[in-house]
Amino acid sequence: MLVRERPQVQEVPRSLTGELAKLGLAVVVGAVGLTGYAAFRIWQQGQVDERGNPVGAIVVLGAAQYNGVPSPVFQARLDHAVALYLEGRAPYLVVTGGRQPGDRYTEAATARAYAIAHGVPASAILAEDSGRDTWESMRNVAAVLDAHDVHRALFVSDRSHMLRVLRMAEDLGLTGFGSPTTTSPVDDTPSRQLDALLHELGALALYLFTDR
Repeated sequence: MLVRERPQVQEVPRSLTGELAKLGLAVVVGAVGLTGYAAFRIWQQGQVDERGNPVGAIVVLGAAQYNGVPSPVFQARLDHAVALYLEGRAPYLVVTGGRQPGDRYTEAATARAYAIAHGVPASAILAEDSGRDTWESMRNVAAVLDAHDVHRALFVSDRSHMLRVLRMAEDLGLTGFGSPTTTSPVDDTPSRQLDALLHELGALALYLFTDR
């Protein structure tokens, strides 16, 4: 009677298993550390107001609008940007943002009307009105500023948004400074702040590790 031998299963040496466990732990610790550092930098940049630097334009990043009326988040940005312009921080105010599907107005047109209604001369307002996200708007802003021979700008957005905006400005060859609004509903509660931070961590990673 022929007896079949059972195939022998080679066990992974304990030393190799230990090394793999150490490598996995190092990856986890590294990822946690990197995420923590990124979160700290987002928070840190959001605390800095650089309005004292000489610039050629103030750029306000777009946000949601409803039939020509700025959302509370957008209004907070616009109020801050208009105040900076009226302080004489720059000769131009640049409004940004295109139209989302179903919208009648672009974010830029809404911002322009709001700024004029609050004391900014129409002749001082420049616009990019086709950007559908931060990167598209920033790329278009760079072209608008270049056409007016402006290469230094003060950017206005929410605290959590500033790090990504300024990184994009640098990548586009602009000298950018941040002046975040301090009245955004995004900062109303700890839960909203956490939501904004998590969103920015994802968006920043997407920007850094892809072409967007």
